Amino acid sequence: MLSGMSETPVKQSNTAAFYGQAVASFAVALAAVSVGIYSLDASGWIRAFLAISVLYLTTSAFTLAKVIRDRQEVGQIVSRVDQARIEKILAEHDPFKPVA
Repeated sequence: MLSGMSETPVKQSNTAAFYGQAVASFAVALAAVSVGIYSLDASGWIRAFLAISVLYLTTSAFTLAKVIRDRQEVGQIVSRVDQARIEKILAEHDPFKPVA
């Protein structure tokens, strides 16, 4: 690889349609569970427990997704730094330089 040319990874971006579908899917799922808990033939305490459980599960899922994304981004950054170091070493290397 020439020192002036480097491979820059293409930034991955989601389309607006995919983003909208994900938001809509989440909203429909949360609404369906909420309606199901509300219409459940059980006491208020049981419905409240189930509602709190759903909220806890939802926040835990968001946290897990963020942790996984952050770990992946750190791996990409380390990979880019290593690639830059290798490119620098290759650019500075002179194969015709006499051994001292």
